Amino acid sequence: MSLRSLLALLALVVLSGCGSGSALSQAVIDQATRQGVAPDLIYVVDLPGYELAEQSVGGVNEEGFGAVYTAPDGKQVEMRVDRGPYTCAGTCERDGDGWYTEHEGRQEYVAVRPDHYVRLICPAGQVDRAVLKKAAEGARPAVGDGTPAPPPSPVERGDLPENGDGAPIQPTGPGG
Repeated sequence: MSLRSLLALLALVVLSGCGSGSALSQAVIDQATRQGVAPDLIYVVDLPGYELAEQSVGGVNEEGFGAVYTAPDGKQVEMRVDRGPYTCAGTCERDGDGWYTEHEGRQEYVAVRPDHYVRLICPAGQVDRAVLKKAAEGARPAVGDGTPAPPPSPVERGDLPENGDGAPIQPTGPGG
């Protein structure tokens, strides 16, 4: 293999990793599901200039998902994915299948799906509206095909006694 071919291959490998900062590691997905996040609500987005901050991943409301995307200069965009109808606050404007909102110095674009919605929120003017819309509408499930997992079954302990409350027997002595 020539030096030129080797350099071209190396460049391809390096470039293939660019822009893939939106993927979630399995450890982070597992952590989110342990927090009660529904697997079908774990999403990622492609937001130019921003990378997913994995330490921000967590639960929102009953079973929703939240994460923060950060830029090198410290700017942040919050993503929330939740079920139920979306309730708009502030100046709301229908935009395609979603909503664009400005309220209290913040802007958001909400992509509405059949049984949930994806919100991207940031300070007003920080991200171009069209870019925010494209990222929210392009949000994709990070787990499998996005179908809900069955609810977890109760854990069978097997170490509790058949009767009584299982507390240790501590006979009382003088003064107790």
